[in-house]
Amino acid sequence: METRANFVDGAWVEGPDAVSDINPSDITDVVGIFSHADAKLVDRAVTAAKKAAPSWGASTPQARFDVLDFIGTEILARRQELGRLLAREEGKVLPEAVGEVVRGGYIFKFFAGEALRVPGEHLKSVRPGVEIDVLRQPIGVVGLITPWNFPFAVPAWKIAPALAYGNTVVFKPAELVPGCAWAIAEIIARSGIPAAVFNLVMGRGRVIGETLVNHPDVAGISFTGSVAVGRTLAASCARRMAKVQLEMGGKNPLVILDDADLGTAVQAAINGAFFSTGQRCTASSRLIVTGGIHDRFVRAMVETMAALKIDDALADGTDIGPVADEGQLSKDLAYIDIGKQEGAHLAAGGTQLEKAKRGYYLSPALFTNSTPAMRINREEIFGPVAGVIRVADYDEALAVANDTPFGLSAGICTSSLKVASHFKEHAQAGMVMVNLPTAGVDYHVPFGGRKGSSYGSREQGRYAIEFYTTVKTCYVAP
Repeated sequence: METRANFVDGAWVEGPDAVSDINPSDITDVVGIFSHADAKLVDRAVTAAKKAAPSWGASTPQARFDVLDFIGTEILARRQELGRLLAREEGKVLPEAVGEVVRGGYIFKFFAGEALRVPGEHLKSVRPGVEIDVLRQPIGVVGLITPWNFPFAVPAWKIAPALAYGNTVVFKPAELVPGCAWAIAEIIARSGIPAAVFNLVMGRGRVIGETLVNHPDVAGISFTGSVAVGRTLAASCARRMAKVQLEMGGKNPLVILDDADLGTAVQAAINGAFFSTGQRCTASSRLIVTGGIHDRFVRAMVETMAALKIDDALADGTDIGPVADEGQLSKDLAYIDIGKQEGAHLAAGGTQLEKAKRGYYLSPALFTNSTPAMRINREEIFGPVAGVIRVADYDEALAVANDTPFGLSAGICTSSLKVASHFKEHAQAGMVMVNLPTAGVDYHVPFGGRKGSSYGSREQGRYAIEFYTTVKTCYVAP
């Protein structure tokens, strides 16, 4: 099997070692072999990106549009092929995987358009005869560090705006999902982009990530991953005054009130808590339910969960694929044991499953009789595990929803416009969903949260310009 190399300074370059990429639906299936970079190769990529930055930063909006539009067009044309790769590599079921690839393609096309619309201002000075121009300019070399749970969409929403606004890129994907990253890089390599404007370095975070974060020529780091790593990264960037943008997870509430439509509430909870195997930072891991609907909601959840098909991500009819790898499966099972030990009742699921193919299969777990103080309701598990918390009324539900160190996404199911409006205003989250799953966002609007979930400016949509550009104020006298 051919080893897939890193992409540095316009060439495919092998690192000192390589690792196998394993299919979590079938651990005997090797998706590919991917070369790992080392610190020297990362330094080479950053040096090349720094050299390429002035010319790319001065390139025309049309040149950037053409590159990004080419990338988006090819991704969309190859959606089925790339979707199968994503499902095989990460374990997301095929329809979700194809949907993620499509989203990635549209992100590149959106930012192709944004390259033509970089804003500025022309103002009159308070001094007679003086004119003022406020410009946005690229920050330079950016290091992009992405997670394994969305191996196409998250790289797209970092790479596309970085390039659209004239920055050069050194991209470090999660070690678990190099296949999608390599596929994106291979398309970019054929897009007409100048050498060294985009670079791919694959490998371990402690080698690649640390080198990028501490490199003096990297002007900014955009990171999506764990809180612990994000905090360390932010401190490192602060020491050398580099720009930083962090997305670090959530413990998202879905409030279900007595007046909610039961079918809508159950579907929102099933989708938000368990689809994508619960491996979404926007997943509904806390289901906060008022007393009048609580028992009916739990019964309906258990019945619906019993009908879910957990199997190979590529198999027809699969609702939920495997957990991403053995380490994540062990973590999920450990938290299920913690929930039992804390006194919560395991109402459904929570067991490792044996299938025709050896993989990391887990039935989604639903806990009842859980309390806000339990670890399963405080700590991000990042798996198909949700706790139901019974509350008396909306006021208590809102208080419990906000009682978390995270603040990414929050949802509510209700038929009351008044209550929904109040929740939108008072939920301490960066994104609020009404009668919808907490997971599932559009590509043309800002993404991000509050408190421990996010740090720095928002990602996606027109708000991405805040991170990838710096503002310059220019005064002109005749």
